[in-house]
Amino acid sequence: MSRTLHDCDVPVKISDILRQGPSFSFEFGPPRTEAAEETLARTLVELEPLAPSYVSVTYGAGGSTRERTHDLVVQILRETSMTPMAHLTCACHSRAELTGIVERYAGAGIENILALGGDPPRDLDLPPGELTYAIELVRLIRETGDFCVGVAAHPEPHPRSPSRAADRLHTAEKLAEADFAITQFFFDAEHYFDLVEAMRGHGVDKPVIPGIMPVTSIAAIKRMAELQGSEFPAWLAAKLEAVGDDPDAVRRVGIEEATTLCRVLLDGGAPGLHFFTMNRSGATREIYEQLGLVAES
Repeated sequence: MSRTLHDCDVPVKISDILRQGPSFSFEFGPPRTEAAEETLARTLVELEPLAPSYVSVTYGAGGSTRERTHDLVVQILRETSMTPMAHLTCACHSRAELTGIVERYAGAGIENILALGGDPPRDLDLPPGELTYAIELVRLIRETGDFCVGVAAHPEPHPRSPSRAADRLHTAEKLAEADFAITQFFFDAEHYFDLVEAMRGHGVDKPVIPGIMPVTSIAAIKRMAELQGSEFPAWLAAKLEAVGDDPDAVRRVGIEEATTLCRVLLDGGAPGLHFFTMNRSGATREIYEQLGLVAES
């Protein structure tokens, strides 16, 4: 793949991209095996023609995928037309280590970082790290270079928050120092709109981009929802379990419901959509087509 966009005079900071109108972006994870590398390479080829506004690459707890994340972000920047953003977490890193990672991204031409608190891996005996909260990492990134900085937000409160009000206040304080937020996935649009309204109530009007996770497997999505502290709504469970014996039907229902959610969010004023691809292209491409986002060839 050759460069087709970044050689042109187009914005590569996500803050600039977001000012141009609704954004449609994808999230990938660094592969851990040779087979996973081949799957991701195929996915990048299949999704690049959709011309995403930008793409992001996740970061393993404790930096377990640090080098893979860096290499993939730089590869996307240099070998594709897509604008990349690197995820970075505080967990298990010293301040000096984090500064070094950020400086290395600056040297490679990366201009976008998603600053996350992160959780130390449960199966490894690692120090917790010198920074605790994402807002501290936002400040470190700002001090280190000229970056566009995003943060995470929870439409349903973070599982460790003492209350919804406390979670909303914490998110507003963090977002006030960042450029935009991307949410964890959710299934009821009301959670997202409540989050945005709460941000405005705290005087923060930065873009909050909803994260979209189409259900393609009942067991997998329930497990991920439990891990991030989200509700798996009874109405969706009932629809999926009604066709639970047919994996193709489960996938079809999941994509239909995700598409409906996307329409409701966009109609309600969401500034874009961020798709958690799980390094596969099929569900994202189908939702794109149903939303009419695929350009005529």
